[in-house]
Amino acid sequence: MGFGGAVWHVSGGGEPVGEILIDEADFPWLAGRFTPGPGYEAVRDLFARELALLERDQEEAEEWEAVYDEIRSRVSLSSPDGPVAEFLLHIEGDRAWFRWSEEPFDDE
Repeated sequence: MGFGGAVWHVSGGGEPVGEILIDEADFPWLAGRFTPGPGYEAVRDLFARELALLERDQEEAEEWEAVYDEIRSRVSLSSPDGPVAEFLLHIEGDRAWFRWSEEPFDDE
């Protein structure tokens, strides 16, 4: 399955949060150019906070999980074939990278 050139959609609150035009595939991650939609302003700060926490030491893990849970409750990710069950999405500026699963991730 080729991913290059595919457009993935991020939605939230009943409106488009943005689109990701895939230009890199390094299994299990996909990355691409992020174009914000009208719903992005409502979650922009959450994504910035999530990345800041991710770059810190493991002692921030619980706070990162709480912020990411908030992101997951507010946005959904859809492939060109439709919504995905689970995902881990990062957005910074005009770049987005993510991994996804058609099945829910195991909570370990």
